[in-house]
Amino acid sequence: MDSRLLSARLYSGSISPGGGPYPYTAPIQQAQARSLVAAFNGGFKMSAAGGGYYTTGKTIVPLVAGAASLVFYAGGAVTVGTWGATVTMTPEVVSVRQNLVPLVSGGSPTPQASSPDWLSWGATCGVTTCTGPGVEHQWRSGVGVTSDGALVYVTGPSLSPIQLADLLVRAGVVRGMQLDINPYWDVFVTYDPTTADGLAAPANGSKLLSSTVQGPATFFDPAWARDFITLSARPAR
Repeated sequence: MDSRLLSARLYSGSISPGGGPYPYTAPIQQAQARSLVAAFNGGFKMSAAGGGYYTTGKTIVPLVAGAASLVFYAGGAVTVGTWGATVTMTPEVVSVRQNLVPLVSGGSPTPQASSPDWLSWGATCGVTTCTGPGVEHQWRSGVGVTSDGALVYVTGPSLSPIQLADLLVRAGVVRGMQLDINPYWDVFVTYDPTTADGLAAPANGSKLLSSTVQGPATFFDPAWARDFITLSARPAR
């Protein structure tokens, strides 16, 4: 995703991060639907994220040094980095969504990505149910940035943390992080209205992967529980 053409925004869910209301939360409103191009899932519930959440000038959960961070700037730019190292608070920062520790750094998987302690990357569902013991290879999603600032999203079933990291690296990511995991939460959707002035809507949305549980209607549901990210077309210059 070309951040020169798209403007990124962090939306809060009805449960995560809690502490609302917020200016931007599900459902996506008509004003934002006019330019909406894509949307994808955020991270863990804050009780499991190992990091913080900052938005619209408010610290909802304190930001953590060393945490993997998706950072949104005034004007719509977005990047991924390690808080306190490659990214930090500036007057231009409007939102920060942290989730665990970095998965990719310097264009390579981090040592933590290949750790045998895969449970440090979150509790997973089992093969057929979420009520029993979890498995390492499960639905996972991640996001990262390339050296020229493009945003990359990855998701898929049966992935270990290191496999997710490797996919991001193969896509050219130099700094990357894991987002949410397990079948119910991971989703990436694009929207393509039939007319130039049309609105993004569930009817003109398409899943990146047809097998994801969630879909185009997810981000238009006022009860959607988790935070998410939108990408909107920038005005023509």
